Amino acid sequence: MLVVKKRSAGALAFLVLAGMALGGESGAGEKYASGALRGVTRGPDGQLLPQAQVTVHSIADSSDLTVVSGADGAFLVASLNPGQYQVSAKVEGFATLAVASVTVTNHQTAQMDLSLANSAPDAGLSPAILKALDAMQKRIEQLEAELKKRNPQEPSEVSAQAGDQPSRTLLATIAKDPSAIPVSPGTLAKRDERTLVASNVPLPATTDAAPQAGKAVVPTPPTPVAPPNPVLPEAMQAPEAAPAVDNSTPFAYGDFTWLNGTPRNKDTVLDTKFFTPEIRFDTHYMEDFNQPKDHTIVGATESFRSGEVQVEQASVGGDFHWQGVRGRILFMQGLFATTTPRNDASFGVGQWDLRGAYKYVSEAFGGYHFNVNHGLNVDAGIFVSYIGLFSYYNYDNWTYQPSYVSSNTPWFFNGVRVQWFPTNKLKIEPWFINGWQSYAKYNGHPGLGGQLLWMPKEWFKLVANQYGFGQDNLGLPHTERIHTDDSIEVRYYNNPTSTGLSKMAFSLTADAGSQYGGGLCGTCAPSKGKDSFVGWMLYDRYWFHKDLLAVTFGGGEMSNYGRYLTLLPPINGADAVTGSPYFTALPGQKAHMWDSTITLQYMPKQYITWWAEVGYRHSDVPYFAGRGGVTPPGYPLGGTNGAPGQFACLNGAPSGASDLATATTNCGATGVWFPDLRRSEVKASVGVMVKF
Repeated sequence: MLVVKKRSAGALAFLVLAGMALGGESGAGEKYASGALRGVTRGPDGQLLPQAQVTVHSIADSSDLTVVSGADGAFLVASLNPGQYQVSAKVEGFATLAVASVTVTNHQTAQMDLSLANSAPDAGLSPAILKALDAMQKRIEQLEAELKKRNPQEPSEVSAQAGDQPSRTLLATIAKDPSAIPVSPGTLAKRDERTLVASNVPLPATTDAAPQAGKAVVPTPPTPVAPPNPVLPEAMQAPEAAPAVDNSTPFAYGDFTWLNGTPRNKDTVLDTKFFTPEIRFDTHYMEDFNQPKDHTIVGATESFRSGEVQVEQASVGGDFHWQGVRGRILFMQGLFATTTPRNDASFGVGQWDLRGAYKYVSEAFGGYHFNVNHGLNVDAGIFVSYIGLFSYYNYDNWTYQPSYVSSNTPWFFNGVRVQWFPTNKLKIEPWFINGWQSYAKYNGHPGLGGQLLWMPKEWFKLVANQYGFGQDNLGLPHTERIHTDDSIEVRYYNNPTSTGLSKMAFSLTADAGSQYGGGLCGTCAPSKGKDSFVGWMLYDRYWFHKDLLAVTFGGGEMSNYGRYLTLLPPINGADAVTGSPYFTALPGQKAHMWDSTITLQYMPKQYITWWAEVGYRHSDVPYFAGRGGVTPPGYPLGGTNGAPGQFACLNGAPSGASDLATATTNCGATGVWFPDLRRSEVKASVGVMVKF
């Protein structure tokens, strides 16, 4: 009986006939529609070799066909495509294979007789090894059955590596082909002839010495096959790699890590299909040259303590995403946890401790992603504000201390947002929020606003933020606020492989707004209750040595009538609810300020930034902490007296009054204490920031 084995799914169609199986040899003049090959397998003495495995290998498509010769050694392969073929044969007991080349043409039958030489019956596997292989086979079948019970959907390791063929075929291959014995002890060599391939299949140990005559070879016991490596659940697997140029995901078509206000990480550590972690650390040392004795720095959202090493931010969290459902949480520890909430007065509306509930959370929202255009997200929770261009998180920014337009505008919103991406270069995002940096809604109206973000080229960004309708003043129920915040960023030079100047870019931001109603106006004279804000800031940045170093020059200016967007100095522990009689925010009161900074950043890895910065800030009214500081003396030990809304006496005790005349009377001979406020400040800072 003739046996045919197909070793690979190539283009060859085959028909094998053997003369003996058909009752005789076909005539020499017989032709086939394609081509054919016939021949006889013989031994070294010319004897016929039956049951020889004849392999025909196509040079064109690397396909293999294997046939077995008949009892008279004859074989025939029909319906071969024209081309070059290599023919080999092997018989058990013969170690050397005969290999020859032949050309097959249409309608012709090529003739090739194969002679196998170097008869070496001892080159085959000994009976003892064959017995050991049979024992191995039984053990492998037992292991496969056990693995099948544990993981019904997963094939065993041996089966998978063997192309899902039975393990007995593998052992039969070893038994019939001594050349398949491992090239290194204990492993089966991978063959390049598209037969069964299995790695790490244990075999009996062998020695270099030949077996002595009359002595049986004793194999070592077979080693159990290890179970397959566990497969991670899909949610824990890494997400699929993005295409080289992603024209579907919004803003993924280019590299925007150069932008001010955007993290420069290109890779995410331990990213999975379900969760993308985020970890931030921000530590600095600042020296205020005014040398405030209470170490308190005034008028900034990034600078708080002088002459000390402080942790500004320590945050852990990340993004969750699965089947369109999305969520984000980033916890907030460090100075940010106490300094940011103090600028929100909305927690003074009604009951429950909103500031305590949210102070350790910088972002927390859940939502859903709809496959509309290039994406539609609907989220609800606490969001980081986009107003002011600079990111809430210092790691993302070109400088550590931003100018007033960024520092004095909100860092967060509570509410609902819709992010619609009609194209991969445009975002339209409306907001429904409690108010301007508000945990709660102040009065009768929530805030409405939104963002338009357009980045048509990798080197250009335009963002416009608008806000209005909200009644954002505690105790002023009929006053509303309107604000516009608009920025552009341009990268005007880019040579990232340069060891000299590698990149240059600038950012320009302009803001304007006002409060109106309830006796306030935006454009009237200061004497009639003017409450308005106008500000700008400009930064120019230079990268060097393949973006290893960067230097940023810049600054800005603001004019804020009514001081409604001027940060309140923390005099005697004052916050947005208590206010301070030492720095009032009455209609028409002006605060005109400007600043400038020079920042050097060293970025050896995408996850870390070392930085140094020098800045100068100026105000037309006393505002910055001077040598005497902003903390009342001696009550009880140089701390606050618990009454920041009142004047303090020189002994540190509360005066019991927020007007100076009454406070003077109440303090008597002790006198009224005043903070040391200056019109200017010079500050030098160094630090390190990490983001994963």
